Amino acid sequence: MSYKIKSRIWIECNEHVLLGEGRVQLLKAIDETGSLSKAAKTLNLSYKKAWNLIDSVNKSAKKPVTINSTGGKGGGGAELTEYGKALILVFDEINQNCWEFLDQQLGKIEDL
Repeated sequence: MSYKIKSRIWIECNEHVLLGEGRVQLLKAIDETGSLSKAAKTLNLSYKKAWNLIDSVNKSAKKPVTINSTGGKGGGGAELTEYGKALILVFDEINQNCWEFLDQQLGKIEDL
């Protein structure tokens, strides 16, 4: 038999989600596209949902995670701050470490 272990992690601050896989995907999409609107489209999210997620991240974080410029003739944009980029890297590292740990723990079931 082949067993799989499943898990999802997220980081909370004062009972509000700071980061989870979906928020990190959105931040990565903003970094790639330079736009919240374009990032939302690539992830099949409404602009309002994406804006609410980023607003929540920015309010829960110690420092701003994104820098937004308003639209207009040339259009607006969004970019990640250095802190935002660092958060993504740390979250991905924590997530990877979590999966490695869980895979090791799964061995206990397989050894029975």
